[in-house]
Amino acid sequence: MLQAAHRIGSRALKNSAHWAIAAAAFVAIFALNVPFPLIVLVAAVTGFIGGRIAPDKFKAGGGHKAQGEDYGAAIIDNDTPLPAHAVFSWKRMAKVIAAGVLLWLIPMTALTLMLGWAHPVTQMSWFFTKAALMTFGGAYAVLPYVYQGAVTHYGWLTAGQMMDGLALGESTPGPLIMVVTFVGFVGGYTKAVSGADALFLGGAIAACLVTWFTFLPSFIFILAGGPFIETTHNNVGFTAPLTAITAAVVGVIFNLALFFFWHIVWPAGAAGGIDLWAAAIAVASAVALFRYKWKVTHVIAAAAIAGLIMHLAGFSGTK
Repeated sequence: MLQAAHRIGSRALKNSAHWAIAAAAFVAIFALNVPFPLIVLVAAVTGFIGGRIAPDKFKAGGGHKAQGEDYGAAIIDNDTPLPAHAVFSWKRMAKVIAAGVLLWLIPMTALTLMLGWAHPVTQMSWFFTKAALMTFGGAYAVLPYVYQGAVTHYGWLTAGQMMDGLALGESTPGPLIMVVTFVGFVGGYTKAVSGADALFLGGAIAACLVTWFTFLPSFIFILAGGPFIETTHNNVGFTAPLTAITAAVVGVIFNLALFFFWHIVWPAGAAGGIDLWAAAIAVASAVALFRYKWKVTHVIAAAAIAGLIMHLAGFSGTK
């Protein structure tokens, strides 16, 4: 997570304004426990105002610098005319949004009528819809919000189970946001949403619904907003809020890195003692990534082997 914050921050934090927004976002979520949606909203407003007052500090772009190597002309470059499906149209946007709303409203209404609003499956569908609308910066940014809701508020799974899911998500192919499917399965299983005699079925149903309601808004954003972004990507009035949100996300991801470190090194809280072995692996992983530039897959494999050896040897590491 720390490497992710560094990687994104090195591209997104280009001046003092970006650094200030990132720092403010970190303090807000770490020290003041400000909800992530509010952080995104304030960052967007800050970017909108900043884009008008100091547009040079809120210009988009600059995240991908040329490496000095020429690979020849691209098949699709900045001068290529937009294809028909990428040309913005209010009519087309309205159609996409209407179709997306129906695809969300029909299953949500059915769940509410059949199971009730307070049923765990209905609440999961509603919660992950909200989470999907807050995925600025990807999974790293929204996972604290998911943890807060799934573990602390609803109790669909324990903190340990959430950490296991995150570790599994980091060590397998695919986007980390797929951990929400794991959260849905464990929540449906533990809450026995299909009855005590069909625990696996309940977990599978909850996992499928959580996946649907998490990814549906993303497709709506892409199909409806993609052409709009293509049309306005040089307009600082539209890009400045997104630039500010990206800067805020860096601070949120750094908070997530500290969150993971705390829960891994102090699994039972400060009163429960420190897990020295976990701390040693975390520090060694950071050194391997930042100092020796190891690949993430190699670091994960080495950490997994070290953890397995300690488990087989019976070392708890807690002091």
